[in-house]
Amino acid sequence: MSVLVVSGTCTGVGKTVVTAALAALAATRGSSVAVVKPAQTGTAPGEPGDLDEVARLAGVGELHEFARFPDPLSPAAAARRAGRPPVRLPEAVDRIKELSQSHRLVLVEGAGGLLVRYDEEGATIADLARWLGAAVVVVARPDLGTLNHTALTLEAMAHRGVQLAGVVLGSWPDDPDLAMRSNLRDLETIAARPLAGAMPAGSGSLDPAEFLLAAHAAMAPVFGGGFDAATFRDSYGLTRENP
Repeated sequence: MSVLVVSGTCTGVGKTVVTAALAALAATRGSSVAVVKPAQTGTAPGEPGDLDEVARLAGVGELHEFARFPDPLSPAAAARRAGRPPVRLPEAVDRIKELSQSHRLVLVEGAGGLLVRYDEEGATIADLARWLGAAVVVVARPDLGTLNHTALTLEAMAHRGVQLAGVVLGSWPDDPDLAMRSNLRDLETIAARPLAGAMPAGSGSLDPAEFLLAAHAAMAPVFGGGFDAATFRDSYGLTRENP
């Protein structure tokens, strides 16, 4: 009975693919998995959302979307524009805790970055993680600018007493540029721990069997995969003498 929150350094970093990878790996180990999306924005009623992508990739059927707003905005702004009540994260805590009583793992995917507002009072996914006592998987970009975004995200987590489960790159290309390769070592320095995974770019277009193989290769053993950060780093010639 554990809860893991998936957040990002900003929007579009690959949170849904990482959530699906975590769900797929847990399910193959025989764990009962539930996936929660407290607020889906930018998706009209009847359209497929992030949880549909998780279901397709991971084959998980226990999916819970607490609210949906059509405009591609923060949950607070999208609710305001729709003229509807915002998601109340304290109420979401109770629902997630209830799910955790009947599932070995509950994954909670946030919207956008760590401090995106869910209501007019400023509640964020960081607050939700703290109230749940859950660690956060931080999904980051690999390219130029990610060091600052990741450092700010981890600093905000530390300031709020939120535990880090690991930093995962949401979309690692086949031919990374110099900045991306260099960022591998610097991201580990920022996090003060090895990288916890690097999902290949385009993973979201794979079929479920291929996706499971990709997830196993791209996620660290703590998440049920076989990813080794040092081997991954060394494959790009990043040694202490050649950083």
